[in-house]
Amino acid sequence: MQTLTKKYAREERLPHIWCAGCGNGIIMRAFMVAAEELGLDKDKTVLVSGIGCSGRITGYLDFNTIHTTHGRALAFATGIKLGNPELEVIVFMGDGDAVAIGGNHFIHAARRNIDLAAIVFNNHVYGMTGGQYSPTTKPGSIATTAPYGMLERPFDISELAIGAGASYAARGTVYHASRLARYIARAIEKKGFGVVEVMTYCHVTHGRRNEMPDPLENIMWFKDNTISVRAARERGADAKLVIGELVDREYGEYARDYEHLIRKLQPIEELQV
Repeated sequence: MQTLTKKYAREERLPHIWCAGCGNGIIMRAFMVAAEELGLDKDKTVLVSGIGCSGRITGYLDFNTIHTTHGRALAFATGIKLGNPELEVIVFMGDGDAVAIGGNHFIHAARRNIDLAAIVFNNHVYGMTGGQYSPTTKPGSIATTAPYGMLERPFDISELAIGAGASYAARGTVYHASRLARYIARAIEKKGFGVVEVMTYCHVTHGRRNEMPDPLENIMWFKDNTISVRAARERGADAKLVIGELVDREYGEYARDYEHLIRKLQPIEELQV
């Protein structure tokens, strides 16, 4: 871990501001493991984040980074990728950032199948801003904006990505850290829109209101309440959370197709120059 930190983190920015026991540090480490496995060139990799606890990750990682406005991380990332398709562009978002204010950007990035890796921290709440419910808050959960229990049905982020046309979608957890690093690497490698939904938790603004204030209890919940894709197919999910690689398919990639169109429309003499 010290080797990864020295290579990929901005050590002068540490220690981080995340609450003790937060799963965000596990996700950051999983990304660093994936970066090492892939041998990412830091000068040719851009990390984009939105607003929220997850958005702080771009301040701690020593790559080209941009911390954008709420819900617009994918819009900024799309512009970066179209401006220079050779760059590896990876986007970090929270559940509210990705599928609430950023929901339209999310579904259209998937529909276009633009070559971005989207890593979504799903902790079922707006943690940084005070514990309001998000589009993934579980029914019955207590939040500052749902003091008598959440009534709305939650989004399934992975299924939303699949339905909108993403090439790759996986769901991991902060308990299954080594698998999570593998899913992140696969999403980055994929030539198309790759989504990794990371099931994590906020034991402070969400857990304390829902009788799960202990970080370890939250982590172990994922151990006891998840089932792999293969096992779910063989014997049924049995009301458990399905984790693993959910879809891996091939579509035309938007940035590449856009570049081909530009070349096709250029005059012959310009192409020769």
